[in-house]
Amino acid sequence: MRFAVEEINQKHQILPNISLGYRIYDSCSTHFQALRAAVTLLTGDSAKWTISIPAIIGAAGSSESVVAGTLLSIFKIPLVSYFSTCSCLSNKQEYPSFLRTIPSDLFQVNALVELAIYFKWTWIGTIAGDDDYGRYGIQLFNKKLATLGGCIAFTGTIPKIPSENMVAQIVDMIRNFKVKVVLVFAIEQDVVTLMKEITQQNVTGIQWLASEAWVTAALLSTREQAGFLEGTVGFGIKRANILGLGEFLVQLYPSHVNENPFVSEFWEEIFNCSLDKKFNSREAEKKSCSEHEDLVSSSNIYSDISQLRISYNVYKAAYAVAHAIHDLLANKDGVSLFVNLSCPRILTIQPWQLLHYLRNIKFDSLGEEVHFDENGDPLPSYDLINWQETSDGSIDFINVGYFIGTDSSLTKLDIREDTILWNGGKSKVPKSACTESCPAGSRKGLRRGEPVCCFDCVPCADGEISNQTDSVECITCPQDFWSNLLKNHCILKEIDYLSFEDIMGVLFIAASLLGACVTSAVLIIFAYYRNTPVVKGNNSELSFLILVSLVLCFLCSLTFIGEPTQWSCMLRHTIFGITFALCYSCILAKTSVVLMAFKATLPGNKAIKWFKPAQQRAVIFFGTAIQITVCIAWMFIAPPFPNQNTQVQTSKIILECAVGSLTFFSFVLGYIGFLSCFSFVLAFLARELPSNYNEAKHITFSMVIFLTVWIVFIPAYVSTHGKNTIAVQIFAILTSTFGLLICIFAPKVYVIILKPEKNIKKSLLIKAVSEWRQ
Repeated sequence: MRFAVEEINQKHQILPNISLGYRIYDSCSTHFQALRAAVTLLTGDSAKWTISIPAIIGAAGSSESVVAGTLLSIFKIPLVSYFSTCSCLSNKQEYPSFLRTIPSDLFQVNALVELAIYFKWTWIGTIAGDDDYGRYGIQLFNKKLATLGGCIAFTGTIPKIPSENMVAQIVDMIRNFKVKVVLVFAIEQDVVTLMKEITQQNVTGIQWLASEAWVTAALLSTREQAGFLEGTVGFGIKRANILGLGEFLVQLYPSHVNENPFVSEFWEEIFNCSLDKKFNSREAEKKSCSEHEDLVSSSNIYSDISQLRISYNVYKAAYAVAHAIHDLLANKDGVSLFVNLSCPRILTIQPWQLLHYLRNIKFDSLGEEVHFDENGDPLPSYDLINWQETSDGSIDFINVGYFIGTDSSLTKLDIREDTILWNGGKSKVPKSACTESCPAGSRKGLRRGEPVCCFDCVPCADGEISNQTDSVECITCPQDFWSNLLKNHCILKEIDYLSFEDIMGVLFIAASLLGACVTSAVLIIFAYYRNTPVVKGNNSELSFLILVSLVLCFLCSLTFIGEPTQWSCMLRHTIFGITFALCYSCILAKTSVVLMAFKATLPGNKAIKWFKPAQQRAVIFFGTAIQITVCIAWMFIAPPFPNQNTQVQTSKIILECAVGSLTFFSFVLGYIGFLSCFSFVLAFLARELPSNYNEAKHITFSMVIFLTVWIVFIPAYVSTHGKNTIAVQIFAILTSTFGLLICIFAPKVYVIILKPEKNIKKSLLIKAVSEWRQ
C-alpha cells in the first residue's frame, strides 16, 4: 500500500497537486484489535467522534471486516478490503459501505464446485476454519455440491485456540470416511495447525483442495510439508507483476532497520545476525549486523514478488480510493453531492460522498479493468494453482488453468489437465467416490440412511436398459424391443415360431412325410392285393378310406409348421379337425361292421341288413359332415387368426395362431374325442369275437394309444409356450396317426408280404372255425 500511495503521488494523471497520506494499524487477526483500529482511525488521536479520514483499506480477515464494517457503515465510511472474501459481506443491507478488490467466496465456491464436478469427485471431506471466512465458505460449498449430486463425507472445524484433541479428531475422520479429496477452507495459520497433525500422524495419499487464503502460502510450501501437500490444487487470486515493487522493498528495509522494532527483528531473523540490544535482539551471541546485508539475495516470503496476488489487491484498493477522490474532486458525475457548496473542496470531503464515487469507479490497472458491482464485489478471476515438487524438494506454484466471470453472470473454467501433478507425483486424476460409478446396464440403488453418493449398483430388470453410467433408473424398452445381455441397448425381440428351417421343424417334416409315404405304400399294397382274402375279408372299401384319411392326417401336421398367417391358421385347424373326424368315422364304421357281422351269425338276427355298405357310407358321411359344418361356422363366426404373444415370454414375440372361438375349438377336439371313445367301446366289445386276424383287438389297441396320447397332450399343451406348443400338437398328431397305422394295418401287411400262404380263403376259414370252437 505504501508503494501504491507513493506511486500515485508521483503521477500527474491522478490527483494533480494533491498528495495522499496514510496511517497503518495492525488488527493482529483479532476482532478486538480490528475494532480498536477502526475507532482510532475514526477519531484520530483525540477522543472526540470526529471523522478524520475519508476511507479505510482493510481488513484482511473476513471476521475483522465484519466487525469493522458494522461500525463504519453507521458513518458511511468506505471500507475497501483486499482479502475479506466472506459472501456475507456482499449484503448491502448490513454492510452498505463495504467494498473489496478480491472476489466473494461465492465465486470461489462456484469455481471449486465446478472443479470437483469436472474431475468427478463426489465424495469429499470439508474442513473449515473457525471464523466467518471458513464457516460461510464451507456452508456454501456443501450446499452447492449437494445440489449437483455430490456428497460431503464429513465437515470438521479447526479451532482458533490450538487443541490437539479436536485436530486429531479431524484427522481421524479423514481416515474413517476413507476420502481421497479434502477441501480446507481456512486461513493460512489454521491450515498450519492442521498440517502439523497430519505430518505427525503421517497421513498420506490425500488430494488437498485449497481455498485462496492458503493456496499460495509460503509457510506451508516447505520441504517438510512437500510429501503431504504435493499435488494440492486450488484457486488463487489473479497474479500480477507490479513494476518497481521489488526495488522499493530492497530500499525500504535498510532505511528503517534502526527505526522500527519489527523491521529490526525481521532483519535479525532473515540474516541470522544481531543488532544493538536496545532493539530487543533475542540472541546476543549472533554476529553483528552490518545493516548493509543484501536483501535481494536472501530467500524469504517478504521479499518474494513472484506471487503478487494479495499484494496486487492492496495495490488495486489504493488506486480505487485515489480514483474515487479524483472523480469526486472533479465532480465527474455532475451530481450535486454537497450542501451549500458550488464545488467540492479537498478539506471538506465527506466519506459518504466518496462512497458514491467509489461504487461507480472504473479504471485500468496493469491491463485489468477494475470496477465494483452492485454488491461492491469485483468480477471473479482466479488462477488454478497446482503445487508441484521441484528437484530440490521445494514447492512451485504452477498455473494450470483459470476461472473467470463476466457481467452477465456467465463463468468459464479452463483446465490444462495434462500439466497437473497430483498427490504423490501422479499424472492420473485421483478418484473420490463413496461408491464406484454404476456401469451401463444397471441403476443406482440407494442405501437406507446413507448419503445419495453411497449406493448399490442394481442390474436392470429384463426388458429395461440404462445406456449411461450412474443412471438413477432404468428405461423400459418399447413393446417390440427387448434388452440385450448387457442391458445397455434395446434390440428387436426374437421372433419365435416353428419354422421349416428349425431342427424340430425338419424332424417333424421328415416324420410327417415318412408316415404319409408308409401309409401310401400300404395303400398301394392293399390296392395290388385287393382280391386276396385278407383285403377282402377286412372290408377293402373302409380300409382304403382309412388309409387315405391317415395320409391326410400325416400331411395336416405340415400346416402347423411355418410362420402363422390368416390362411394358415384357418387351414391348420380345419384340416386337422376334418381329417381326424373322417378317419375315426371310418374306424367307427369298421368297428360296427365287425360287431354286426358277429351278431348276424346268430339265428334270427337280421342286424347285418341295417349295416350294409350304404349305411357304412352314411355313417362316414354324417360323422364327417358334422365336423365340416362346425368348422365352416367357426371360420365365419370367429376364425383362428395370427397373434403376436408378448405376455408369456416377454423377451420374445411368439407368433401363434389364436383359436378365435374357444367354444368351437373345444367342440372340434371334443367331437374327435367322442368318435374315438365310441370306436374304442365298440372295439372293446368285439375284441373277443372270432374275426379275421382279430381286427377288433387291433382297433382297441390303436384307440388306447390315441386316447393316451391326447390325454397326455392336454397338460403338455397348457404348460408349454411358443414353438414348443406347436411341437406338442404335431407330436400328438403324428403319434396317434402312427398308432392307428401300425395297430390296424401292420398285421395285415405282415400276412400279405411275409406270410402269403395264410392269405387264402381256406386258411381264413380254418382259423375262423378254430376261434369259434374255442
